[in-house]
Amino acid sequence: MTETPVEATDLKAQYTARVAADLERNAKEQERLRGEIDALKEQLLALQQDHTVLVNMQQALGAASTPESASVAEDVAAPSVPQQKTATKAEASKQSRRKKATTPPRGSKTAKKSASKAEATTATKPTLVGLIRRHLTEQSEPRSAAEVAAALSQAHPDRRIQTTVVRTTLEGLVAKSNAQRAKQGSSVYYTAPDTQEPTTQSQDEAQPAQANS
Repeated sequence: MTETPVEATDLKAQYTARVAADLERNAKEQERLRGEIDALKEQLLALQQDHTVLVNMQQALGAASTPESASVAEDVAAPSVPQQKTATKAEASKQSRRKKATTPPRGSKTAKKSASKAEATTATKPTLVGLIRRHLTEQSEPRSAAEVAAALSQAHPDRRIQTTVVRTTLEGLVAKSNAQRAKQGSSVYYTAPDTQEPTTQSQDEAQPAQANS
């Protein structure tokens, strides 16, 4: 059976529409994955900053491993080779001397200054999640991801805030019930979680208490 020109045209139109839909779906999926990657990079950066603070605090508190523990660990690693044990002990002794030279004494001004500086750095660099939650709490009307990103970029020009990262973070807050999501037409808006319900519940719980008294 031969196809008529009309049938061939309809089939071509169907394939064209299907390819266009697949391309659009592919582009949206790429945008979503980029947003997740950027959010993960933001979380990794925050973890790295926390790690630096913890290391500085550990050094300030003098929690580094002692030479005895280092020697015991090396002895367990190679108990059957005497020469290797001797060399390992010598290396551990050198490492312990280097640690003593680089680690500030407990309670010293340098250690306290290092810990205070690390804590101040963390305090002045809030996470993106914290900034978004605070912004939603301060708003009286719903805000889109683009509006939130623009407001945070204006308030924190030193930070690189992208709309895709903000949208991914907002969706994560919604999943954890730390934000509310509402769709108006083709646009999505976000608000802070409703705090009226706990107040009503506390009033209901107070009524039996008054009745009992």
